[in-house]
Amino acid sequence: MADIRYVCLSDMHLGEEDSLLTNLKTSSTETDPTSPSPVMEQMVECLKELILKNESDKKPTLILNGDILEMALSTTNEAAMVFERFIELIMPEDNKFFERIIYIPGNHDHHLWESARETQYANYIMKKIKPRDKLPVPWHTTNMFIENELDPVPSYFLSRLVQRYPHLKDFFITVAYPNFGLFKEENKKSVVFHHGHYIESLYYLMSTLKSLIFSDRKEPEHVWDIEAENFAWIDFFWSAMGRSGEAGQDVELIYEKMQNKEEFKKLLYNLADNLAKKYDLPGWGDRMEAKILKWIFNAAVEKVMGSERVQTDKDLSRDAEKGLRAYMNGPLRRQILKEFQKEGNMPSSMTFIFGHTHKPFQRDMNFKGYSGWVDVYNTGGWVVETEDPQPIHGGAIALVDEDLNTTSIRVYNEASDPGGYSVKVEEAAHATGKPNPFHDRIKRLVESSEEQWKKLSKTIARTVYIRAQNLSARINEKP
Repeated sequence: MADIRYVCLSDMHLGEEDSLLTNLKTSSTETDPTSPSPVMEQMVECLKELILKNESDKKPTLILNGDILEMALSTTNEAAMVFERFIELIMPEDNKFFERIIYIPGNHDHHLWESARETQYANYIMKKIKPRDKLPVPWHTTNMFIENELDPVPSYFLSRLVQRYPHLKDFFITVAYPNFGLFKEENKKSVVFHHGHYIESLYYLMSTLKSLIFSDRKEPEHVWDIEAENFAWIDFFWSAMGRSGEAGQDVELIYEKMQNKEEFKKLLYNLADNLAKKYDLPGWGDRMEAKILKWIFNAAVEKVMGSERVQTDKDLSRDAEKGLRAYMNGPLRRQILKEFQKEGNMPSSMTFIFGHTHKPFQRDMNFKGYSGWVDVYNTGGWVVETEDPQPIHGGAIALVDEDLNTTSIRVYNEASDPGGYSVKVEEAAHATGKPNPFHDRIKRLVESSEEQWKKLSKTIARTVYIRAQNLSARINEKP
């Protein structure tokens, strides 16, 4: 039966003013978290129509694959309020669309994993460790294949948020990190979800510094060691800035200026001049000090501009593909083998779904140590990050059926012409692969409700334009 069993969304960045899913006040750049955005409303309505076409009464599971709440560039309360609007749409009192929600934190909402991790540890020692017995070292990940675990890790923050609704008073949102996997014993198929930040070297910064300072230290090979060494850096820079008062707002301005190379240079050159005036070095004139600092900052700009999101010529840059292969061949494969306990238990068919880059795509790829070609999907994102449209940026929804067949609804790619926005159903398939009846069914369903999806496309086109205009105005403001 080709029913929708799992729905995967990522990079919603709820609370961020540049997110298509965060509502803005009428004729204003200010956010209005008391109402859902038009894009959010229509996107959920389209999803609802698809789910209602399921032939069985079994409700699907929603997988939120990271950067759902914006905790770096928004305050916690605002991000949480926009999340509430989303919950109200997908879990109405009269007919909840989803049986379960599994949350996989990314880098911008990493702090939700930190709070869940502490909950996991506290619950374990309360149930398993007697007073005065030695406490184990806290661990930094969950198991991957937790769908049927009897004692999953809850996000108390998100769960308590939704439990205030009377009809959701017993509902818990489960957390998996950094990988969540599905496995079908009958056909040895597996689908693995990961937000995607660990395909970029930037998120291994502490491990890299350790290896540079202590040449005899090896870089970590297992995902739990990678997270143990780098979690504080990720949490500090990518998931805490929004809670830093006025300083957090200033950091957001810096982040936005990073999207425009010349404006970012202006900001750093201004900093160089001020530093040279304030901190005088003996034997050096202010002009020379500023010149040296500008040379250093210019090199930093070039490094920042090399990050994956600002690479707009390819949906996956050479460095990002190298990082993806390293993650798949190394930490991910090792975790699968550890949980399946032996080499022969690698799934015979594999799908990998991630987001993070805001550049959706789907393709089949070959990785070392896997039984065959791996279907790779990227779910893109729902946020405008540049002043000019980037056709490679966009958002998608990944869908999975009971037999772990997968397809993707490419909801949009940015376009200069409003008429260039359209919805497509696409699959990652090898030329000699088996037919995918689930993909074919979803494609037919989307085509049958074409007018509804066209309405969504028009709303997205208008919203992208408004967000880009607002972003441009902020970027060109004086610091």
